[in-house]
Amino acid sequence: MKLIADAQELSIVLIEPSKAQQKIIVNALRESGVSDIDVADNVASASNTLAMHTPDLVISSMYLEDGTADDVINFIRTTPSTADVPFMLVSSERKRESLEYLRQNGLLAILPKPFSRDDLDTAIKATLDLNNEEEIELEFFDPRELKVLIADDSNMAQKHISRTLQSMGIMFIDRADDGRAALELLEENTYDLIITDYNMPEMNGVELANYVKTSSNHSHIPVLMVSSDADTPQLSNIAKGDVDALCDKTFTPTTIKTLLHNLLG
Repeated sequence: MKLIADAQELSIVLIEPSKAQQKIIVNALRESGVSDIDVADNVASASNTLAMHTPDLVISSMYLEDGTADDVINFIRTTPSTADVPFMLVSSERKRESLEYLRQNGLLAILPKPFSRDDLDTAIKATLDLNNEEEIELEFFDPRELKVLIADDSNMAQKHISRTLQSMGIMFIDRADDGRAALELLEENTYDLIITDYNMPEMNGVELANYVKTSSNHSHIPVLMVSSDADTPQLSNIAKGDVDALCDKTFTPTTIKTLLHNLLG
């Protein structure tokens, strides 16, 4: 299988405190074709491993003896050599407030405990997509000339979205820290797509989208909202009619490619 052949090139760091769970996850990774696997059982040992070697993917449990996955992803994102490394969570944790920090810092996937082979293969494919950088094909746009504006008050989220777009060949990307700053860029530049968070200071994503859609100069620009609140009925109802598409912040390159095809043809 092609996925197994491609996965053989991946290097993964697994952080899991349970020896039994370590064996289960390592065996599942090997069945999916991954053989280069380093195992750590806490934040300290993982940090030492990551300081010596930059993997293609980090997989972590939520709760560790000396911290949580939040501490792990914080180390990854603040260390220059690992700042862009994809991060996957393996956990039964589903509380929104417990996952918020991870989502804001570029969480690639959440695998439940126990997870299925399909769940794992989807996450591995997402990692390969980021690393392989295959240019997206759009009927009416050359991705190398596509101009995108990202509005998000999380610098890490901006970087994660930018990297996902860049892996598809999209290079003209401007970034704003809130809706107000995005409006200033809109008045100075032309864009083919706006990607916005919902919760932002000064002006939130729905207010930004509403401005765009009621403006004679900008109403033609598709608006994609990427938010950790995307699956809540409240946001879905609020955003309906104001944005062209709504996506959870835990997304894969395949998800974004599908949305771009729908938005841009």
